[in-house]
Amino acid sequence: MPEWARLNRAHWNSVVPIHVASEFYNLSPLRAGRGRLYPIEEAELSRITPQGWRGLRVLHLQCHFGADSLVLAQRGATVVGLDFSMPAITQARALATELGLDDLSRFVGANLYDARHALPEPEGFDVVYTTWGTIGWLPDVVEWARIIAWFLKPGGRLYFADGHPAALVFDDADPASPAALLDGGSTPFPAVRYPYFERDGVVIAPEADYADPDAVLSGAPTVEFSHPLGEIITAVIDAGLTIDFLHEHDTVPWQMFSALQPRGEGLWGWPGTAWLPLSMSLGATRR
Repeated sequence: MPEWARLNRAHWNSVVPIHVASEFYNLSPLRAGRGRLYPIEEAELSRITPQGWRGLRVLHLQCHFGADSLVLAQRGATVVGLDFSMPAITQARALATELGLDDLSRFVGANLYDARHALPEPEGFDVVYTTWGTIGWLPDVVEWARIIAWFLKPGGRLYFADGHPAALVFDDADPASPAALLDGGSTPFPAVRYPYFERDGVVIAPEADYADPDAVLSGAPTVEFSHPLGEIITAVIDAGLTIDFLHEHDTVPWQMFSALQPRGEGLWGWPGTAWLPLSMSLGATRR
């Protein structure tokens, strides 16, 4: 296993119990049979599946512990979730059993780049769904896009949403250093920290977890990768998909920077002026 994958898998293994217990991943609506995705997805997925989810075969790549996979299963889709963290996959299977969704869901433990071998599905999927905190952990989006195309049947659809590459070059400003203030107020603008065109992985020692800032992390480093917007779009097109839409959003489903404020329904946005996009989403169809 490559070092980036070993380090990242160890991190994600360690945060599974933190995430399952957190308010961030509120499982109460799912357990009540009313699971919801973030508003960005809910607004856009009707373009991907205008007839609804019932009867569709869905592949959820990098599914974590399967909460979103099971939202789609509750809506009648047959869902396969894939993730490289076995503690996450174990939790996803247990949650599916608890919810009575074993017949509509299956969870497979594998590195994304091994997906073709771990999950040979010659008949293809209607939808590949992958969202929020995914490709930043992967070094090669060209192969990522090829894998998506391989799993989609002709006419099948991709839905992808993640942090915007332009926003991901920033991080919270150093409190000891002068920084520009947002809209003339007292909130410092995030500082430029990571090169937009960085080709090598950046080693980061996580100090806090997005789902529970008070959680004690292992202190082990992670490796994260930058993928410019043009690289993502070109990879999807070159893999044989047609872009149906590309949207940029001024909200994101986690507090990416301390300056962001809650916007309701799990989204965070800028105070005052929307300075730059925080997230992006795209839909595409396999030709």
